[in-house]
Amino acid sequence: MAIQPGPPQQHAPGGTDTAELRLRPARRSRRSLAGVIVALVGLGALAVAGYGIRGQLKPRTFTPAQQKRIEAWEVAKRWRTTPKALLFPATVSYRLGSTSGGKAALSLTARRLEVAGQDTCAAAAGGSRKFMSALSGDGCRALLRSTYTDSTSSLVVTAGIAVLKSQASASNAASFLTGGAAAGRGGVARQLVLRPFRVFGTPAAGYGFPQRQLSWVIAAGPYLVMATVGYADGRPRVRVSGDSYAYQEMRSLARGVAVRLAAPLAARPPVPRCPGVPSC
Repeated sequence: MAIQPGPPQQHAPGGTDTAELRLRPARRSRRSLAGVIVALVGLGALAVAGYGIRGQLKPRTFTPAQQKRIEAWEVAKRWRTTPKALLFPATVSYRLGSTSGGKAALSLTARRLEVAGQDTCAAAAGGSRKFMSALSGDGCRALLRSTYTDSTSSLVVTAGIAVLKSQASASNAASFLTGGAAAGRGGVARQLVLRPFRVFGTPAAGYGFPQRQLSWVIAAGPYLVMATVGYADGRPRVRVSGDSYAYQEMRSLARGVAVRLAAPLAARPPVPRCPGVPSC
């Protein structure tokens, strides 16, 4: 029996058969999907890179711990960066006790005579061996001094700023000297401290160790501020606690000078500023 020829095979234009034409849409769909995936991956990588660049370009910020360290460093360097004329102002206003009848305390002014050169704590602290040992253990780095006189030139006071290694060290030293009084408020020391700084040709020309009468101490950050008062006429130590007015006058002068010197030393510095922004 003769074999009948089948229908002639259809060819698409250009020699491509029909089956291949049916596969083209599927291939194109897969390629399109692959292209979308690649594009999404690229966009994701670009976003990550952009976030990283943004993080690098953002202004620097400080953590609370970093801010505290920076502030502590600013306070600790004040004794070196502040001119001595500002550490020891030319005049200091203070109040003499209080009066009865609700009247305001008497306002007085102490006048600076001279500022001494920087000295070591061992040479200028002038306290007992126990106190000197405590200062040495607290890492006392230097001691700055200046001498003042009251407005009548009858009293003189040498004030000193001892530079310790930390705020805790200064507080411990103040507590040791005052018998536990609040370091931030200060108090009359249980022992006389500071080597008097004589200024020849002034009311403090005869001010030495025998003339010391009373000392006031207060902690100010990493600094121990001390002030020791005596008579300008050179008289040796007397029992001033038996004379209420003399005691009050000396206490007010020593306290007024010490507190005035301590205030700017312990003041909190401005919030650390970050590059490109007002503050952190």
